[in-house]
Amino acid sequence: MWPSSRRFSIHCLSLLSLIFLATKAECQTFSIIYNFTNQNDGGTPLAGLSYDGKNFYGTTNTGGSGYGTVFELSPSGSNWALTPLHSFTAGPDGAAPDARVLIGPDKTLYGTTTQGGPSTFGTVFNLKHSGNSVLYSFLGGNDGAQPSAGDLIADSMGNIYGTTSQGGTSGNGSVYKLVRSKNGSYTEQQLYSFGRGTDGAFPIGGVVFDKAGNLYGTTTLGGEYGYGMIYELKPSGSSWTETILYNFQDGNDGGTPYTGLIQDKSGNFYGATVSGGTGAGGVVFELSPSGDTWQYNVLYAIDGWEVSGPFRNLVLDSKGNLYGTTHCDGGYSKGTIWELSPSNGTWTYTELYEMQGGTGGYFLFTNLIIDKEDNLYGTASAGGANGYGEIFKISAP
Repeated sequence: MWPSSRRFSIHCLSLLSLIFLATKAECQTFSIIYNFTNQNDGGTPLAGLSYDGKNFYGTTNTGGSGYGTVFELSPSGSNWALTPLHSFTAGPDGAAPDARVLIGPDKTLYGTTTQGGPSTFGTVFNLKHSGNSVLYSFLGGNDGAQPSAGDLIADSMGNIYGTTSQGGTSGNGSVYKLVRSKNGSYTEQQLYSFGRGTDGAFPIGGVVFDKAGNLYGTTTLGGEYGYGMIYELKPSGSSWTETILYNFQDGNDGGTPYTGLIQDKSGNFYGATVSGGTGAGGVVFELSPSGDTWQYNVLYAIDGWEVSGPFRNLVLDSKGNLYGTTHCDGGYSKGTIWELSPSNGTWTYTELYEMQGGTGGYFLFTNLIIDKEDNLYGTASAGGANGYGEIFKISAP
């Protein structure tokens, strides 16, 4: 039993050279499987879920003791049962998580808080059956400040990698590693501090490994044009070297990426921006290796309000389909859930569901999760039966 504490040189293909077919999904069923109350269970989930093959895990930004929670959602017959696992106190344990948790190599949960800790600049925590422990508390200086909403990752040695949205040597954020010692303690190591802008600034998404052990990510701002960029960090002895792979211009190519990157089996990366594109609502993009360079392609341009595009990582299924959410576009301006399917060099956009607001939920800051039966799960940060957000399911046709 868990303790019952009170309980994110390169060629740009023209959009005209791609064919997109927009369709409405058929036979998809949207259902709300949990409504948050902002009490012990938490409220205002600002990230999606993690899945261990049976149960789901997530965080809320409010509720519990007032500063957010970590929870488990388990199937219970034909229903679902939510169990709060930890309630943040705004003390040494942190406050206000807005990223989902990582299920680590040891099957325990790792996550971040944006606030709290001794210096109030956020924490990295580990949640086990025996309780919650803080692995690192940020000091707000060269070590970074306010861990980003991006996903944490772990290597085979149990070391943890992530980004901070602020702090570092120039205050523009950083990429860090928590090095695990033999006795289970952790030491923070700065891998890269973003400088005065041209090398990127304010990463919101996390980082991802390639097969060679290099790290890749995005920054929301900075770069050559000020609208963010895609970068690679390559280990070189005891340091890491940054290479900028693409600079966003906030034109047809999009701008201001909040998501990190995901990678397919062929080494292609996928992500999204929240602004720019022909529809002004951001784009979904692909970054593909091409010899010694990288090719940047826009896969889909989102029609919507500026800053309405995906805020959290996309997800890729076994057939190569991409899934994601938007924040505040769609027919009701409350967000959408969508699929992009590849076919002979083109991509077909399918809108799976439009959030309608009110008791139906709205404002999606969520990742999506695919279960063994190809159902999709995510969270809405607002609305629902109690007004504090919900967990939803889209059943596969």
